[in-house]
Amino acid sequence: MSVPPIEAFYERVGDGRFLSSAYTAGPWSPDAQHAGPPAALLALAVDEHPQRRPDFRIARMSYEILRPVPVAPLTVRTRVLRAGRSTELVEAALAPEGGGEVMRATGLLVKTSPGSVPEVRPAPEVPGPDDAFDRGFFPIPWEQGYHTAVELRFAAGSVLETGPATGWFRMRVPLVLGEEIAPLSRVLVAADSGNGISSVVDFDRYLFVNTDLTVNVDRHPQGEWVCLDARTTVDAAGIGLAQAALHDEKGPLGRSSQTLYVAPRG
Repeated sequence: MSVPPIEAFYERVGDGRFLSSAYTAGPWSPDAQHAGPPAALLALAVDEHPQRRPDFRIARMSYEILRPVPVAPLTVRTRVLRAGRSTELVEAALAPEGGGEVMRATGLLVKTSPGSVPEVRPAPEVPGPDDAFDRGFFPIPWEQGYHTAVELRFAAGSVLETGPATGWFRMRVPLVLGEEIAPLSRVLVAADSGNGISSVVDFDRYLFVNTDLTVNVDRHPQGEWVCLDARTTVDAAGIGLAQAALHDEKGPLGRSSQTLYVAPRG
């Protein structure tokens, strides 16, 4: 498959149409995207939908991953499911050109009124990115992909060991070529990595694929770095759950969860 040389995850080429770059490729195949970039792209579409009211902000994104997202031209469509006085539901769907849907999301937007209520929030709970380190990544045979588009530092754990992990993520390229990175995009590009950094089974012996992703944010993210303080549990029947507390350098900002399909390889 020919992939255009784009210094971003995507290039906007029309109304709801995007070219995918090699940076979107995940660690399993150079032809299949890591779910983080398309998750951020769908949230951007929700935020840009024509009927969006300016005092509403995304508080939750829920994703169904219907099949692998190809590294290919993509089309995004949105529709308003409900527009209430204090909440709004917007659906966004992603499909390759000429193909069926591969990923679908529902965004919950909540009406905001800055300064109307007292802020109640804990102080930072994890070491910051300056106290975290590059601890390596498992070998990937293709040169360009999510693993080169995102900087990853660990304050605890690593990709190369099983168990809980605390990882800081920073995008090295923009989500869309020539466009400023939205704060929520930084969170969503990272959030799908919770199961990857906190795996509890041997990668060489077992699959642990997430079938969905839910991200709640109660504070507008700030800065370039996003942290996932991630934990995974697995039932012997083959269902797992990866959960992560989300942080930026100012402190906690939300949570993510992923339902996992876990099975022996082969």
